[in-house]
Amino acid sequence: MADAISEKLYSEACALLPGGVNSPVRAFKSVGGTPVFVKSAKGAYLVGADGTEYVDYVGSWGPMILGHAHPEVVAAIAEAAANGTSYGAPTEGEIRMAEAIRDAYPHMEMSRMVSSGTEATMGALRLARGYTGRNVVVKCIGGYHGGADYLLVKAGSGLATFGEPDSAGVPPTIAATTASIHMNDLEAATALFEARGAEIAAVIVEPVAGNMGLVGPEPGWLEGLKALCEKHGALLIFDEVMCGFRVAYGGATERYGVVPHLTCLGKIVGGGVPAGAYGGPREIMSRVAPSGPVYQAGTLSGNPLAVAAGRKTLALLRAPGTYEKLEAISAELEAMLVAAAKEAGVICTVQRVGAMITPFFHDGPVKSWREADRCDRAAFGRWHAALIAHGVHWPPSQFEAAFPSLAHDSEALAKTRAALGPAFAAARG
Repeated sequence: MADAISEKLYSEACALLPGGVNSPVRAFKSVGGTPVFVKSAKGAYLVGADGTEYVDYVGSWGPMILGHAHPEVVAAIAEAAANGTSYGAPTEGEIRMAEAIRDAYPHMEMSRMVSSGTEATMGALRLARGYTGRNVVVKCIGGYHGGADYLLVKAGSGLATFGEPDSAGVPPTIAATTASIHMNDLEAATALFEARGAEIAAVIVEPVAGNMGLVGPEPGWLEGLKALCEKHGALLIFDEVMCGFRVAYGGATERYGVVPHLTCLGKIVGGGVPAGAYGGPREIMSRVAPSGPVYQAGTLSGNPLAVAAGRKTLALLRAPGTYEKLEAISAELEAMLVAAAKEAGVICTVQRVGAMITPFFHDGPVKSWREADRCDRAAFGRWHAALIAHGVHWPPSQFEAAFPSLAHDSEALAKTRAALGPAFAAARG
């Protein structure tokens, strides 16, 4: 249960903001109760409005891989801000950021910075349509790629949380340009290409899905999509907004060895400040204005604060042993979840790839939205409420991944372990 101050603030917010929040999943609608209003954050912890400390696994939905308010990132932002917060003109920092992205993702020979993951996917898909001269986009049911109209079709994230496969306000003519298949269903993808291959501009996929809960790629899935796209003249787009720099320094592309035609980045690439990027080979990216006819622009693209935070974050992630440490922390959290569920006698399948993890209240592996949709949402809601009550701040949706960070030390993990027993007991009902 949230504290009294959060309840008061939420009541005030509901009179001024739709649902009392500025992004739907924050409202706790799918788990019940009142969201924790945050006063501050440091390392692995959030401090609520009443001063209560929580071990945090939301991590601003992924960017805080170093932990909250990392001193070197904060210093980089402060130094940049002292020179001006936005120019609307190019800076050297943008060049160095593009170099850092290329170093992590060599196929991103050129990139375009934007201000959010949604802008990144919109830009990449417009480019794919302009490059191929085709209109149809293929996505996975339960996959979320931002708020563009044609992407809010069979979407995940908040839409999955609320059980709404489509958003109101999306015209049928726009929705008709999107085709959906289930993740890890290569047979369905093959059939779709055989029927409509000449219409398909691109397949956009989270190579490691985080918006139907954490679902990794089955063997052959990503390779099969790449082969289908190349056979039929379409582009394969990896939406690595969430898994980029998190499942490996070079993201899913490095982890699985499958190189897409275009990649979309966000979250970690901005170091916790709003930023995104999309990019790929020079031959494709040269079609973006002002070099080519595919228009995309943004007043705050390449904002100096985001560039400073992102560059510093990526530099710190390159330190030797960083990903080994992150893997060890994440593996310990996974083992804790498995053990606590087993001890409580609760049906729960824990899935993890790198530093992304989800406990599914479902018996057996979750490979697509088919299985995710069968999860016991009520059990998850009880589990989540108990975690909050015991000082652990977890994503308030069965269909969102959680994000351990490098700041989750032995103390933070011990506090988490202490909360898991009561949480799984509560999940039993």
